[in-house]
Amino acid sequence: MSRLTDLIAQAKVKDVDLGRELEREFKALASRRSFGLNFERHTPETVELPGQPIRKGDKVRVLPPRGSTEKGDKRLWKVVRTTKADGQRAAQLDLIGADEPETQTVRVEDMIVVAEFRDYIYPGLVSTGKVERGGDKPFHTVINGENFHALEALTFTHRGKVDVIYIDPPYNSGASDWKYNNNYVGDEDIYRHSKWLAFMERRLQVAKELLKPSGALIVTIDEHEVRRLGLLLEQTLQ
Repeated sequence: MSRLTDLIAQAKVKDVDLGRELEREFKALASRRSFGLNFERHTPETVELPGQPIRKGDKVRVLPPRGSTEKGDKRLWKVVRTTKADGQRAAQLDLIGADEPETQTVRVEDMIVVAEFRDYIYPGLVSTGKVERGGDKPFHTVINGENFHALEALTFTHRGKVDVIYIDPPYNSGASDWKYNNNYVGDEDIYRHSKWLAFMERRLQVAKELLKPSGALIVTIDEHEVRRLGLLLEQTLQ
């Protein structure tokens, strides 16, 4: 252990960011359970931020051509600078994490800002309309957004106040004929169960903060992940 600590300290001197990443992974491995459900805390999913202005230093993803059914370029680019010509704004982009440098210039309206999981996001709720029919009776609120960040936003107002949380996560079964794609991780990915558990654990931890001590969590799931999810619920909510 002390040898690894020394090596991480040396890495920090040469590359601070690399040293911190190594230290984070080392702590995660050192804290793993001897018994119970063990899985990798994979690098989390990214979040697209529609409507966010494009600025220098932003991480962005280039959108597919309008009207196209293609998935588009999933790589992340960094905005180096923005320019304006003939009334149109464009941005010079550098590919993030590339072995060989790659640059391109893209119109601002053809890209979207992306936040990685460790990037700071300050979510806010903006009303887009309402329907009033019940008078003074209790009302419902629908939040349209990335569920992790929506849950985090609710911790500012509803921490420890929620009676019941009902969730219907992707079943990770590979089925794609439902209203959302159940195939959260590809069938060929040997870490498909581990990545799904990491995805679920982050959200369950926030859900735990929202629940009252007497609160209940209801989860819809099928046979593909039910056993692993049962262990995860026991470890996370105990």
